[in-house]
Amino acid sequence: MNNQYSTLSLGMALFFEIILIYTAIEDIAFRQWKNLSLAMLAVVCLIFPFIVTRIANQRNILLPSGFQTIALVFIFFAQFLGEIKNFYVIFWWWDLFLHAIFGSYAVIIALYLIEGIFKKRQEISEQRFRLFAVIVAFSVAIALGTLWEMFEFIGDYLFNTNMVKGGLEDTSMDLLVKIAAAFCTAIFYYYFHGLKHKER
Repeated sequence: MNNQYSTLSLGMALFFEIILIYTAIEDIAFRQWKNLSLAMLAVVCLIFPFIVTRIANQRNILLPSGFQTIALVFIFFAQFLGEIKNFYVIFWWWDLFLHAIFGSYAVIIALYLIEGIFKKRQEISEQRFRLFAVIVAFSVAIALGTLWEMFEFIGDYLFNTNMVKGGLEDTSMDLLVKIAAAFCTAIFYYYFHGLKHKER
């Protein structure tokens, strides 16, 4: 069972929410409506890791340890530091860094989901199941990465943000970085777990 209300994740969420609410108040005072909408969007997004954990617990699906913590940090890095504090502009590599983390961690989440949902049949070998898990996890990671690109596009369209900075070039580079990170993580999992299985 996943830890639905860990002290660390709740503390981090509260800390991030306080920062964002303070930022929103400043934005209202200085009439910075674009930053206000970004702060409010981030406030809402910080609730999602807890919703996902609750749904996973209801369906007895195991999530990676530290899921809430990593998800909260990622949202804060992307929305607050990236958009509101302009880290995407200050550091040219910030966007690619976050997309690489997203691609890699998406594979890990997918692997946990596969192992938690699908029961291995005795006639399926460990190697075949591992290959199946890696292929599905890699595909899920790419799908999640594509959804994130859609999130950026919708954010730009509805809230007049600037998440898709270079148009097609930015989107393509983001997807390439995510795919590369997901591929490397999937390959590492396949061979690492293969070695662990041989040692048993």
